[in-house]
Amino acid sequence: MQTSMDTAIQVLVPSGILDSTQAAEVRTQVSEALATGARTLLIDLKDITFIDSSGLGTLISVLKKVRSQDCEMVVCSASPQVKMLFELTSMDQVFQVYENRAAFDAAL
Repeated sequence: MQTSMDTAIQVLVPSGILDSTQAAEVRTQVSEALATGARTLLIDLKDITFIDSSGLGTLISVLKKVRSQDCEMVVCSASPQVKMLFELTSMDQVFQVYENRAAFDAAL
């Protein structure tokens, strides 16, 4: 995963399959970002090929953690498969989803 250097906005870029194997890493990076003063977390899914139920659960878990600290979490660059998963599980109503990083930047 990569992170941006701006402390107010942290960008996390997981890659591969977001499942239980990668869940701990995502949680750790979110915790570290919040500890360094991030107010907004952007989860850039451009390198994610698949999300299973535990990966989806991880995203929900970190969203709750972020919101509990009065911060914001958004996602962008979801593949067609991930978009479909979000729609089927109504997660597109839970997460603020941007088409890509440029759309997120434009919204700022």
